Amino acid sequence: MELWIDMVDMWSLSLVLLLSASCRAWTAVDSSVTILTHNDLYGNSSWRDESLLVLSKGMTAGDASEACERYGEKLWCARYADFLPYLEYEGRGGLYWAKGMCVNITADGLQDATCTSSQQLPALCTNSAPLSSATMQNNSTYWQVQVKTNDQHITGYRDKHAFRFEGVRYAAQPERFTYSTVYETDTNTTALAFGSECVQSPDVGSEDCLFLNIWTPYLPGDSNTPLKPVMLNIHGGAFTAGTGNDPNLDGGALASRGDVVVVGINYRLTTLGFLALDNGETNGNYGLADQVTALEWVQKHIAAFGGDPSRVTILGQSAGAGSVRALIASPKAKDLFVGALPQSNLAGFSYATTYSEYLNISAEVDIAANPILNATGCLNATSHLDCLRKIDPFVLANLSTVARYVVQDGEYITSDRLEITEPSQVNNVHLMMGFMRDDGASFGGYPTASENLTTLLTANGFGPQLSPSTLELYPVPSGPNATLDIYNASSAMVTDGEFRCLDEATAYSAALHKSLQSIWFYQFNRSYNGYDPHPPVCEAPITPSYPYGDPEMEYFKCHSGDLSYTFGTMPYVGLPDRDGLDIPMSQFIVDTWASFARSYNPNPNTAFLDARGFTNSSAMVRMIEPWSQVSVENQTLRVFQYPSFQADFEIFSSTPRCDALGLDLKYYENSS
Repeated sequence: MELWIDMVDMWSLSLVLLLSASCRAWTAVDSSVTILTHNDLYGNSSWRDESLLVLSKGMTAGDASEACERYGEKLWCARYADFLPYLEYEGRGGLYWAKGMCVNITADGLQDATCTSSQQLPALCTNSAPLSSATMQNNSTYWQVQVKTNDQHITGYRDKHAFRFEGVRYAAQPERFTYSTVYETDTNTTALAFGSECVQSPDVGSEDCLFLNIWTPYLPGDSNTPLKPVMLNIHGGAFTAGTGNDPNLDGGALASRGDVVVVGINYRLTTLGFLALDNGETNGNYGLADQVTALEWVQKHIAAFGGDPSRVTILGQSAGAGSVRALIASPKAKDLFVGALPQSNLAGFSYATTYSEYLNISAEVDIAANPILNATGCLNATSHLDCLRKIDPFVLANLSTVARYVVQDGEYITSDRLEITEPSQVNNVHLMMGFMRDDGASFGGYPTASENLTTLLTANGFGPQLSPSTLELYPVPSGPNATLDIYNASSAMVTDGEFRCLDEATAYSAALHKSLQSIWFYQFNRSYNGYDPHPPVCEAPITPSYPYGDPEMEYFKCHSGDLSYTFGTMPYVGLPDRDGLDIPMSQFIVDTWASFARSYNPNPNTAFLDARGFTNSSAMVRMIEPWSQVSVENQTLRVFQYPSFQADFEIFSSTPRCDALGLDLKYYENSS
């Protein structure tokens, strides 16, 4: 092995780095740069502390050292790292400069090599940036990086796992109750802190809120490294609350481990985002239109952040899932995405109805607009629109009635629901969807001592469905806690009636009519930190051996309890691994979600996993049965627990419960 000697005086180098730190963000290194690490999702408690900057441009040994210095780093001291074979997997193996030597990266890892200092080779630099968490983000100048997209320079920063661009404006603040458009500027901007969330109750956010966040493992430069798939997340919150800044939805871990670019967006909420009037002008869906604008921004700009605009997957949970469903139906979203991943989409009875069925404007005016006009004193105004534009935004957000409905506006939404039985009316994308085993536990009320199952379900809007034969299918257990027993039975019906049945019917009809390119369905059987209006029903029981809860015991697998798994954010938000399996399961889920974004097949590629050193997931994939697509002949789903397994038709269809509720597998066939 031939060594080369760095003759730079280290004291002088330290002084140069100190003096140049204030301008590092503005100093371009003419090279693509990748943050490469083994992100095992244990955060700062991980023993894996190696993180590298991979500079792809061919350079001499001296230029490589200088290039690392311009990032405030140094050439890496070469040693074993199980993630290095990924460079060979990507087609980027071969010779690299490291500290005092060159190395050859192969499918087996590092090999000795002989080089001369004048050879033009890519470089491996250290990455000493700290890992971000919900309580600590170090965006100081020392870690800053800059991206140029069209005529705009955007400054973000890096941490141990990814480049982070927070608070990127994708649309200027539109006039209230008008549609947003893609923001373009030639002004240098910073993306070092989250932008304001959108106005919501009680007194949170701003009307100037159309920002997005980007997490990426790769910034392109001179190389031919392929761009990464993009996962654009749409937050939930009943169309009245939430933000893309939610730490549970931080995209750093998913981007790093999944080798994808993650985008999280804000969009207008509540009355400011969804009000429609019967004036022929104020047609609603402003929040949905913001989502389309964000997708248009991604098409124009995401390549500068390493993302491939031709491989965009949209995902969202709860109202975010409802948004994904609406975008599959929206003519305005055509060709803006190719994959869709709705998690816990609401559809069916009671509260769930309007998330998958779209009101006409006249109905929305009766339900929402007129009460809003009356409450604000605008009902008798000459112009309802002008009057509402003068009302304080937080007054609108705090009214007892707000607008939160997707409507048939004629442009963004043109039908009363997703026409899944009509292929020409659906954006022809790949679909992966599913629900929590007990999603309904977060929405059904908890019984009082005087209530029985019938009175509780009637209070939750299920009165017309409560025939004796239907109630027989939801037996009340005979446990020591009578109210909990009733809640158990009611939660099962609410889960079927507001989630399971019509989501499964959607998958079946899509398969029958070939209206989507592929369909994958799942049920989540482990939950953490779910939405729990009746604590502690959604929490794993605490025992002396499991002070944070034992997930192997029975508890309700509630709404939103999947998010920390799918984004790999348990360490980010400070959630401990309760039984030693939460993090391994999160590893498998992140690998599955990212696999869908990369290939539209959620079965992780073992060659990819092996090249990254992800041995837990690789062993799991080899152990369990592959996840099968839904077809008319194969009505099946993946049950996510640890280990996961493939379930049969009986579990998929929940027959005869869905039949009894009038939400059978052929619901969309019979009502089209």
